[in-house]
Amino acid sequence: MTWIRTIFEADSAAHALLVLSLIIAFGTAAGRIRVFKVSLGLAGVLFAGLIFGHLGITTDQVALEFARDLGLVLFVYTIGQEVGPGFLASFRRHGLRLNLLATAVVLLGGLVTVLVFRWGGVPLAAAAGIFSGATTNTPSLAAAQQALQSVPGYAAAVGGQAGMGYAMAYPFGVLGLILGMVAFRSLFRIDIAREAMALEAEREKESPPLSPLNIEVQNPRLDGLPLVKVFALAESRVVVSRLFRQLGGQEVPRGATVVRVGDVITAVGSPLELEKFKLAVGREAGVDLTRLPSDLTVRRLMVTRGKALGKSVQELDLLSAYDVVATRVVRTGLEFTPKPTFRLQYGDVLVVVGKPSDITFLAADLGDSPQRLREPHIIPIFLGISLGVILGSLPIRVPWLPAPVRIGLAGGPLIVAIVLSRVHHLGPLVWYMPMSANLMLRHVGISLFLACVGLTSGRTFVESLLHGGVYWIFCGMAVTAVPIIVVTLVARFAYRLNFLTLCGMLSGSMTDPPALTFAQSLAPRSEGASIGYVTVYPLTIILRVFVAQALVMLFAR
Repeated sequence: MTWIRTIFEADSAAHALLVLSLIIAFGTAAGRIRVFKVSLGLAGVLFAGLIFGHLGITTDQVALEFARDLGLVLFVYTIGQEVGPGFLASFRRHGLRLNLLATAVVLLGGLVTVLVFRWGGVPLAAAAGIFSGATTNTPSLAAAQQALQSVPGYAAAVGGQAGMGYAMAYPFGVLGLILGMVAFRSLFRIDIAREAMALEAEREKESPPLSPLNIEVQNPRLDGLPLVKVFALAESRVVVSRLFRQLGGQEVPRGATVVRVGDVITAVGSPLELEKFKLAVGREAGVDLTRLPSDLTVRRLMVTRGKALGKSVQELDLLSAYDVVATRVVRTGLEFTPKPTFRLQYGDVLVVVGKPSDITFLAADLGDSPQRLREPHIIPIFLGISLGVILGSLPIRVPWLPAPVRIGLAGGPLIVAIVLSRVHHLGPLVWYMPMSANLMLRHVGISLFLACVGLTSGRTFVESLLHGGVYWIFCGMAVTAVPIIVVTLVARFAYRLNFLTLCGMLSGSMTDPPALTFAQSLAPRSEGASIGYVTVYPLTIILRVFVAQALVMLFAR
């Protein structure tokens, strides 16, 4: 029975793996328990670790630190991979305003934290943990702990204060925003249905869905002109996928294809662009070309081969090379008109029209392999992590800070992942991670990190709770509530922001998934809350990492 004794030896790798696995298993199960439609989620792992630590269960410190840092790197790298492609796009249209409001939430939270530390008598490490827990933001907790390790005289007990502050502020961090939404809706009598309808009307106006329209050519001025000149005269951005004439049947039209009065063409575009094109060309035809007998077909092709990555639609020269036409491009669920300069990325879907044999040749060059889309690219993942660790280790001098700042394992891999996901590919290396692999690595990473933080902090958690911990909870409530109240009033009454978008923006700025779930439940068919969340999340998560580090570096003595 020697092997059993070996497993339970505190200095063995098997013992460390056993303890962390049990914490993650029990914590994940506890996190799924719902009370009034709210659950702890992955934070249940943190509280399970606190319980194990309080019971005196220990493990090898070196193994614990390695598991904590590995989990942190996996977590932030996968987040960067997910939010990177939409990071710059989040500043377009209303994105700039939403991100400014989210920035205000972060900075106000940092200001309240400074007040709690300076005049509230809370230790700096605990204040940094409260800042992270009050906004349910684990990467900022990791960043604060990394910064604390660079402070002279750092001890494990100091790092434990950060974890305890996080744990005490976390519950109201989750519930506070939800309670704020309910109170604001009741106080100001918000009509959710009206807000959802207004948001949908605005969305359709800005990004109308693409659709086909069959048009009969009646304008005599166009008779005998090549299709490229018809586009110029119509001043409409549509794609013509089919042309039908009585004697010739259907064909895939080219720019040089001559148009005749009486021809019927299928144009694809937004309703506004289709209307402009129809007025310039003729009238809506009484026939649907897709229902007529023809050797043309429509097919959706996935871009999964390196040969096509980074190339524009114009460079692919689909008409000349393959005798097919692309009517739209689908990326992350959104449809785009394939402009000549539109560059393809891994995982894009091209909707094309042409003969089956021609489309087959194009499919071979694009890849069109759903199986490859599901396979993780191992070399780019670990190469990206390596670059992130190197970047996080570089000392950066900031004029107003007393010592160089290292963005650490919480910031380096995050920034590298965002950049690489924007670059998308470099030669044979494809910086793409399937969402299934991303979610798996992310959950494993954050679970490892929270289990290690909880186990380390649990040894003195109850003692800290009894000696000032309740006061820390109230400090966390202030860090949560003050920014929400101030920014909500400004956003609603100064900027007239839609309530659903406002709820999503606040959920993203507080990095609070349970609050987002609640906001989505207010109007299940509306994407307003989700759009607000995604728009501000990339910038917010980076800001919180740097603010947490700045709090430690500026006020550490």
